[in-house]
Amino acid sequence: MSYVSGYTCTLCEKEYTNEQGPMTTCPQCGDLGIIDVNYDYKSIAKVLTRDGLKKHEDPSIWRYAPLLPVESTHLKKTLKVGGTPLYRSHQLAQHMDIDTLYIKDDGVNPTASLKDRASIIAVVRALEEGKDTIACSSTGNAASSLAGNAAHMGLKTVIFVPKRAPKGKLTQLMVYGAKVISVDGDYKSTFELSKAAIDHYGWYNRNAAINPYLVEGKKTVALEIAEQLSFDVPDWVVVSVGDGCTIAGVYKGFFDLVSIGLIDRMPKLLGVQAEGCAPFYHAFKEKKALEATEENTLADSIAVGVPRNPVKGIQSVIASNGTYLTVTDQEILASIALLGKTEGIFGEPAGVAGVAGLKKARDEGIIHKKDKVAVIITGNGLKDVEHGMEAVGEPMRLKPDIQSFIKIMNEAEGITNE
Repeated sequence: MSYVSGYTCTLCEKEYTNEQGPMTTCPQCGDLGIIDVNYDYKSIAKVLTRDGLKKHEDPSIWRYAPLLPVESTHLKKTLKVGGTPLYRSHQLAQHMDIDTLYIKDDGVNPTASLKDRASIIAVVRALEEGKDTIACSSTGNAASSLAGNAAHMGLKTVIFVPKRAPKGKLTQLMVYGAKVISVDGDYKSTFELSKAAIDHYGWYNRNAAINPYLVEGKKTVALEIAEQLSFDVPDWVVVSVGDGCTIAGVYKGFFDLVSIGLIDRMPKLLGVQAEGCAPFYHAFKEKKALEATEENTLADSIAVGVPRNPVKGIQSVIASNGTYLTVTDQEILASIALLGKTEGIFGEPAGVAGVAGLKKARDEGIIHKKDKVAVIITGNGLKDVEHGMEAVGEPMRLKPDIQSFIKIMNEAEGITNE
């Protein structure tokens, strides 16, 4: 049973009834009119309770089915998305001088990124609407997650990626059987081509910024963080930001929990963008409309110069009393190594941008030592091994004898024979 009660346009704020749906954009505003999905919170509060969740045996996102825009028909057949670990940090927390730090590792989802949470919703909705093909544009993770989840459910995928997409993600796409179109251009041109093709062929549209149901999947990361902390939510949640859909989803998840009475306050959201591609940061800081920027960052998953979800991406941070900041590519690379050696978690560049942002927020006094903080690692480092190696360097090389080993170890530790 779906508890969706209607829709609201984020641009003109016009409300639509459930009977007028399903819809992806506002009929009045067109493509710019991204909508919010509304729920019957009063009814959900009766069926989604703390006691009920304690007894629920399914660790996947379907434990939160009343708060998701899907029916129950296909849920038992999907890949197991969600239920990812929330680790209490000790070494990284000490390095950051934070008393209470948690790390949400979404790199252990089926295709190794948080985007699985959105893609599984797209797959189920496509099946519900009788579609046999799903398409999207992506810098990498959305594409690979869609291809993997769709393959499991017997659906075809057509994926448009910019030419800079890392080989690890392209390999995933090909392995999952997707029809991959590598576009000789940036993400903006890739998105426009995918939109034209989807409109022409009538495929199901998985583009997260356009499809409002996908934010509903992403919000489950916030639902899990809250439940894993026994609903004592953090003071801050740190999120890397590209098109704005993930941070919008995190906000929506906590908003839902406040609305049904499972938590009594909203965490502040820290949105982290790469310095070379930071349209949300500039719009937020300068209090102006979002403008297109260059895509000059190695963090491909957040290299979105023309975000398609500007209203939600900005309003989520404002409504939570949070803020935006930027980090350099070198700070991102340093955070790959730092997270790995302190916590044993390997994140891709976009996946660890939040760690770099957390360090900067501590240095600037935005986040304080006594604050309770959760940072979301959105993707696994094996998706982009090239930049992982750039972050940590090459291994030691030596001849196969013990004296060579002793010599190189002494050199590494600064020991001389004098």
